[in-house]
Amino acid sequence: MYKLILKMAWKNSFMRLSRTLLVIIMIGVSMSMMLGIQGIYDGMVNNMVDKNRRSDSGDITIFAKDYRVNRDLLYRIKNAHEIKNEIQKMDGVEAVVLRLRADGLLSTARKSSFASVIGIDLNEEERFGKFSEFLKEGTVDLQKQGAIIGVELAKTLKVRVGSKIIFSTQDGSGEINSIALYIRAIVQTTNIALDNSAIFIDIGQLHNFLGTASTEATQISIRGNGEKLYGELKAKYPNLDVKTFLELQPMIKQMQDLMVIFNSVTFFIVMSVVFVGIFGVMYVSILDRIREFGIMLSVGMHYKYIRLQIFFEALFVGLMGYLSGAVLGAVILVYLKNKGIDLSSFSDALEMWGYESVIHGTIKISYFTTTFASIITASLFSIVIPLRKIKKLNPIEVIKADK
Repeated sequence: MYKLILKMAWKNSFMRLSRTLLVIIMIGVSMSMMLGIQGIYDGMVNNMVDKNRRSDSGDITIFAKDYRVNRDLLYRIKNAHEIKNEIQKMDGVEAVVLRLRADGLLSTARKSSFASVIGIDLNEEERFGKFSEFLKEGTVDLQKQGAIIGVELAKTLKVRVGSKIIFSTQDGSGEINSIALYIRAIVQTTNIALDNSAIFIDIGQLHNFLGTASTEATQISIRGNGEKLYGELKAKYPNLDVKTFLELQPMIKQMQDLMVIFNSVTFFIVMSVVFVGIFGVMYVSILDRIREFGIMLSVGMHYKYIRLQIFFEALFVGLMGYLSGAVLGAVILVYLKNKGIDLSSFSDALEMWGYESVIHGTIKISYFTTTFASIITASLFSIVIPLRKIKKLNPIEVIKADK
């Protein structure tokens, strides 16, 4: 008889332990997958934001009034060098570059396309945004009428390194002028506008071609500490058009908001699974021990002690699930950050939308803190219904009833 009782007790304990381990594994796997998805989502956007800042606008960009509306050389900043020197002395400024831009027609012997020629100083661009990291093919060199072309524009014109191209536009005096250039490199900035239509040449050469003064520019881009610097620049240069990165890139702001929605939906789904899992285990576990709880109540044990016991059981399941998920999730995030996901087979489609073929994830402490709070909350809420069932028990009827 005693052997039978011990055997049944062991069997029940084993079943409860198995269910608990299963839920812990479920929480751990679900949480780690969610952390990986969040890391990839944020990594995609962060990569695009970083390369857009480095290749073009920085954190803040200054234009002449009405330039962004008219895109005409008439609306250029006359004392750009003086302004650049002033900005470099301001607190929080990391780097400043001047750019000169003109829109026109880029032609080869067989094809032509709308394009924008952008005059840059390669040394300054390297300090500003590590321009050489955008190199896809060729050598970063603008000597002897050298030019660097965006990857999508190169595909449109069907040109490669060494090809000759002709750029035509209105110069500073309003006359139509043309310049012959030779492609030295093809770059992929993941900035859709630049990859689709930009060709980079030496800013000094572009000044000579357009007939503009070397002290002039159409754009001053700044990398530095955000809002405070933005306010200072707005106040210092009221006659110029000062814009933040997100003001110039509303699409990226929308993408950031969209990724927040994706992460929130994923988070809600995973937390719902966690809640259902813990609830199922706790509810079945309490049903298995309903007679035990009835006996404990009948001999005078206060309900609060039973509640405390179940509370710690649910907390233990949640904590173990979180710890297993945090460890596995951290391993996945580190791998995604260092190695990334290789999507080379979809590289053409990804490049069109400004993504690289290898997508790297990112790691944020908020992933773990938010998940911890949610799992613990889910664990505690999962025992509300089982506790109400115990509180309504009639100990005598439970003891008399068969299991």
